[in-house]
Amino acid sequence: MPTKIYSKAKILIVEEQPLAQSYMKQSLERLGFKDLRLAEHANSAKELCLNEQFDLIICSFNLSKQQDGYQLYEELRVKKLIKNATGFIFISAETSGALVHSILELQPDDFLVKPFTIQALEIRIQRILKRKHDLRTLYTLIEDGNDSKAIKHIDLALDKNNNYSPILLRLKGDALLRLKRAQDAKFFFKSVLDIQKFAWAKVGLTEALIANNEHTLAQRMLKTMLERQETRLVALDLLGRLELKLNQFELAQTFLSQAAELAPRNISRQKSLSNVSLINHDYERNYLAQKSIAGYAKYSIHDSPDVYLNAARAGIDFALTTDQTDQVQRISRQTNQYMNDLKKQFPNNTNQAQIDVLNARMHYLRDEHQKAKKLIEQLSDDDSHIRSVDAALDKAKAFHELGFHQKAQALFGQIISHCERHPTTTGDTTYLRYIQQQQSERRDIKMGPKELNNHAVSQFNKGQLNTALEAFTQAFRVMPRNPSIALNLLQCLFDSTKQQGSSFNTKLAKKCYTLLSKASLPEDQAQRLDKILHMAKEMKLDI
Repeated sequence: MPTKIYSKAKILIVEEQPLAQSYMKQSLERLGFKDLRLAEHANSAKELCLNEQFDLIICSFNLSKQQDGYQLYEELRVKKLIKNATGFIFISAETSGALVHSILELQPDDFLVKPFTIQALEIRIQRILKRKHDLRTLYTLIEDGNDSKAIKHIDLALDKNNNYSPILLRLKGDALLRLKRAQDAKFFFKSVLDIQKFAWAKVGLTEALIANNEHTLAQRMLKTMLERQETRLVALDLLGRLELKLNQFELAQTFLSQAAELAPRNISRQKSLSNVSLINHDYERNYLAQKSIAGYAKYSIHDSPDVYLNAARAGIDFALTTDQTDQVQRISRQTNQYMNDLKKQFPNNTNQAQIDVLNARMHYLRDEHQKAKKLIEQLSDDDSHIRSVDAALDKAKAFHELGFHQKAQALFGQIISHCERHPTTTGDTTYLRYIQQQQSERRDIKMGPKELNNHAVSQFNKGQLNTALEAFTQAFRVMPRNPSIALNLLQCLFDSTKQQGSSFNTKLAKKCYTLLSKASLPEDQAQRLDKILHMAKEMKLDI
């Protein structure tokens, strides 16, 4: 490596442990580096990056003062406090799968596991600094958004049989995708794969196929990529996004859930998972996704009042659709904790109206209906301007739950109109579809989830099977993952057929049984199911 590049390199070391910081500094000085800066936490590193341009940043992942290394790197990139020509190396003693996958998804230049030798560090630094220096012009073009010129620059470099050919090819493919030249990208990635089976080229080809609406071929390729460790995460993510595009929401949730389990710190993916789980009425999964967002967003660039408000809202939605008392109590405590976290993180934020709606829904959850109505009635009726889609949706749900059905439907309509006029406010079309679904369901079903189930049980116990069957069917529509409701509905279907001779809804019964066969039922419910199955056999009914 040319001595000039080496000796003039400006390096930032981000490390909070004094001994580790001193060791890194001395090691780099022994290697010949002279222009070194030190930061013991993320805020100090950001301040330095704001005022100086570094050739390389060596950052410990395990920073404990507010932001960790992951959150720091993400913010530096999003806010463009570092350039593409700046090298970035993560160092960490932790090697859990979730951490490694999360870091690699950010695509730093390297990741070193402690302990490492100075020789290993030197090799990595030399390679990164030389590449960043030699490709500086290209990185600048990409940074400036000049992808067309970047592609011409890459083609000229490739004509010279460049040593960086694989990197240049990958950068060209990325540029073609950014330019939305899907057909060109497809042929380009195919030509690369004819030469060598690069994993990144397979990923690029599937992205081009999806953009080109060649979905079947993309699905086939992605499913083969699931079998390889190095492409499994990106394949799961792309399959999730593709199934969303195709409105296959159950499949989308399955793939996104698996991707989130591998790399849980990707906030964007957690939001997509939250949205699709709402479409699927999986309020537990939505709650878990929002909990993850709240946990990982804290102190990050994603941190905002909405993070805590949405986690609280997701908790209430889940609590309203479960009949486990201990679970409801646990969720209620966690919801209160999110409200406390909100006050600590954003003490000056003006969101009292949103908190009042949440408190009203909490009162409703505890069957304190008068307190809930009092809170809701004191709120302003001026919903003509939607400032927050999430807040307006929460208010519409509260209206419906407390019996203000006309207000609820009017507000749902205003939210949908707002989202259609401003499509970027929902992030993706899945969330708008969920809002439309909520409007339709709550127009048809006047009761809230808790009253609906209680009403159905009451009618069943009175022998009013037709009324009970209708109520259980409605309850199962809005809570299709609740085993207790599925069991009650299945029981009601059989009793209605046996006692009244009404036609048996085989399709609905099979839906109930599919859920129950996968659920871990308490002993009393398992015995009830066995009796129902025995009854089905005697009646020669197929479920």
